[in-house]
Amino acid sequence: MKRSISNARLSRLALATVLGATALAAGAATPADAAAPTSQAATPVKAGKTAKAARSAPTRQEAERFVKDAESRLEALLIKSQRNEWVAENFITDDTQQITAEANEELLKATGELALAARRYNGLTLPADTARKLKLMQLTMMIPDDQERARFTRLATRMTSAYGTAKYCPQQHGDTKPACLALDDLEKIMAESRDPAQLEDAWVGWHAQSRAYKQDYVDYVALSNKGSRAMGFADTGALWRSGYDMTPDAFSADMARVWQQVRPLYESLHTYVRYKLRQTYGPDQVPATGPIPAHLLGNMWSQSWENIYPLVKPAAKAGDYDLSQVLVQRGTSAKEMVKYAEGFYTSLGMETLPETFWERSLLTKPQDREVVCHASAWDIDQQQDVRVKMCIRPTEEDFITIHHELGHIYYDLAYRHQPTLFRNGANDGFHEAIGDTVALSITPDYLKRLGLMKDTDRPGDDIDNLLMQALRKVAFLPFAYKVDAWRWQVYGGQVQPQDYDKVWWSLSETYQGISRPVPMQEGGFDAGAKFHVAADVAYARYFVAHLLQFQFQRALCREAGYTGPLHSCSIFGNKKAGEKYQAMLKLGASKPWPQALQAMTGEQQLDGSALIEYFQPLKVWLDQQNAQLAKSDAVLKR
Repeated sequence: MKRSISNARLSRLALATVLGATALAAGAATPADAAAPTSQAATPVKAGKTAKAARSAPTRQEAERFVKDAESRLEALLIKSQRNEWVAENFITDDTQQITAEANEELLKATGELALAARRYNGLTLPADTARKLKLMQLTMMIPDDQERARFTRLATRMTSAYGTAKYCPQQHGDTKPACLALDDLEKIMAESRDPAQLEDAWVGWHAQSRAYKQDYVDYVALSNKGSRAMGFADTGALWRSGYDMTPDAFSADMARVWQQVRPLYESLHTYVRYKLRQTYGPDQVPATGPIPAHLLGNMWSQSWENIYPLVKPAAKAGDYDLSQVLVQRGTSAKEMVKYAEGFYTSLGMETLPETFWERSLLTKPQDREVVCHASAWDIDQQQDVRVKMCIRPTEEDFITIHHELGHIYYDLAYRHQPTLFRNGANDGFHEAIGDTVALSITPDYLKRLGLMKDTDRPGDDIDNLLMQALRKVAFLPFAYKVDAWRWQVYGGQVQPQDYDKVWWSLSETYQGISRPVPMQEGGFDAGAKFHVAADVAYARYFVAHLLQFQFQRALCREAGYTGPLHSCSIFGNKKAGEKYQAMLKLGASKPWPQALQAMTGEQQLDGSALIEYFQPLKVWLDQQNAQLAKSDAVLKR
């Protein structure tokens, strides 16, 4: 499944390029917890009101007035930036890039000024909401130099645009010149081809594109770090990790703890898939032990493996039902796909989508221009102007993705009554987990209730369905862990540009158990072939979300009165579960995320036990299969 971007997602999260973590974070260690402020960070803000206030001791009333004024200023700038970003992503031109860069530069300048001014009130005894808002305002970067700030925003816009317009042009053989291939075309090859040579060509072709903006990324990292250090953070990675109501080191340790919880399940899946791919491609393509070549896993980044399901499915347990085929045969339109997803949320008691959603969203790929097709959800005005930008096709993948995207939209709508700084997820992982939780309820029973599956259809048994889910969900975990494990080292200075690929592939082998299909090239930038690196969107949120969604699902199924196996539960149509979900969504970022989590699940920390419970029947089956496959593979090796 494509990783979407939420909460005006190409906007606010490409605003990770601008805000670092500003309103994206739900609350965290203050900059002072991360590192002592630099002398530059202590430079007074050149604002008359602030300079005047600095002559006397700060007061509660002054702090509350400051927060109110700051929120008003930020709201106006965020809306302006969202609108510019929307146009820039839908009409990729030099002009829209420039307009967007200028708007983001203005926003970056304002957030930096406000963050510095907010420090004046640190240490005051304040109402909890005011104190939290002041802390959130300080979770940002500050680039005081006008020229550097302008360059920073131009680099951010240029990299995102370069990614969105990149194409691989295969070499000509014979008289016919092959067409250049956009990412969508290459992803189709990766998903459907079973020719190792064609897969390798598509993989190498796309990964070569990011070399063009490697130097931009290097320069961007330097400026980003400078801005983060100006606010007292060790580096931008530390700034990102501070957005989880704990210190950066504590968050890193928490990630490692949960990865160790779920690692045995991933290793069982990896071993099974390697055996099955060996049977398909032979021992010359797939080794008996060690990493799997990255181009054989059905996805450009090896982040989800559902496209190789036909190669690894358990024949005795597999059904013949194909949701994609049903959607195509019915001529399902993009709007109808969204209507199905909307119906899930309204079945929980949530509101229908605003009419402007249907008027302003982009649901199909335009034929007259380039757009960034990466699925994204947008909150333009922080009220009801919500939109989706996605090139929807009638496929099972996009059916699941649009259920996910609307999770962002319904979260945005739920907390729109909160003050500006609280109009966000409890943490950025929450925003991703909302729709993913709903997607877990896309069960055979749900599809039958929609009329998309007949009683006579054979959807496969529990093991078959769990295997498909594991190819989507479990296979993704180490990739999500790896992306920011790499970036934290880049931002922390442990990895230099000449070693970008070396460390990227070392982490890929360590966590994912995959290898580069061809030797590395000097000057390569394989990490940049992933959108979230080019757009500088923090990725740990997706790892967090993949754990949270199972914790959410377990709690909601209990609330619904469900007592069967977790993997069979669908909350579709259960308004009691919907009420509990909506109550958490309405909190936005107003409470630390452990409190929001506890309100719905009774738990206060990220935990892998719900995911392990969900996949437990599959884990038992995988271990049994691996023991049998090891014996047959021994014959293959001879």
